[in-house]
Amino acid sequence: MRFHVPGLWWPTALLALALFVDALLSIRPPAFIRGCLDGAGLAREWWWALIVIKLLATAGLVAGLAYDGIGLAANIGAVAYFLCAVCAHIRARFLRQEFWLNCLGMLSLAGAVLTVSYAV
Repeated sequence: MRFHVPGLWWPTALLALALFVDALLSIRPPAFIRGCLDGAGLAREWWWALIVIKLLATAGLVAGLAYDGIGLAANIGAVAYFLCAVCAHIRARFLRQEFWLNCLGMLSLAGAVLTVSYAV
């Protein structure tokens, strides 16, 4: 049984690339990422965990291009991750530009890829 819509591999690849670049940027975060994480109230000693999560999601999305179900699970995980980030930002009352561009932008991308790639 195939979960992925045939021929629509590129949205999943785009999300994997976006998460991979985000993880690489998070190693030495530029101001907009630092502002987002500080604004949400995440302790700096836990920032490494976000890099691991993003790299695991990237690996799952790439593996999902070849193996049924793995990409779907990774995509759902990415949506859940960014939903949690939205909740953290709202709870911290940090709704500045970083929230709208970084957090909601990535949630929108992950949600759109899930909808386009797996809605059959």
